[in-house]
Amino acid sequence: MNVNQAVAKRVRGLLKEKGITQYRLEQKSGILHGSMACIMNGRNKTVTLSTIYMIARGFDISIIDFLNDELFLSDEIEFE
Repeated sequence: MNVNQAVAKRVRGLLKEKGITQYRLEQKSGILHGSMACIMNGRNKTVTLSTIYMIARGFDISIIDFLNDELFLSDEIEFE
């Protein structure tokens, strides 16, 4: 799994956990629908720190809380 896939998986988990839709997250975070779709569908090759910050803000959590997940602690994450 690469970093982008891990971010998408984390977003899916938080959407389910918080009971909000992707559309609502897009509204709260300020990320355009097309950009979010690229992240979620794996078409985005790089997810920047500022994008992760915006996503975390959309979930009303800190960037630390977003990244504090087993997904990002794994030695199996590939960096491109």
